Amino acid sequence: MITNPVLNQTNTNGVSFLQNAVPAAIGMAFLAGAIIFFFMLIFGAIKWISSGGDKQALESARGTITSALIGVFILFAVFAIIQLINTFFGLHILNLTIPTLKQ
Repeated sequence: MITNPVLNQTNTNGVSFLQNAVPAAIGMAFLAGAIIFFFMLIFGAIKWISSGGDKQALESARGTITSALIGVFILFAVFAIIQLINTFFGLHILNLTIPTLKQ
């Protein structure tokens, strides 16, 4: 059995690794998206404040804020789709259970 000292997983097989890795990766992607949204919103607000009445700088700031809001909307839409998959198909992606073969 191959062990990974970085992840501190000593007695895991491939199935249990995937059961832990997939939900963790999805959670990290949501966290990264939220952090990126926050910083883009702050960056757009700073650009807006420092535009000084320049129409081109103001439009650039507005575009940055609009992009941040579209991104967070997509993030919420993906979360809603995951919840719909959980509800309608019974496939719990955030709590993944992979069936194993019985011998």
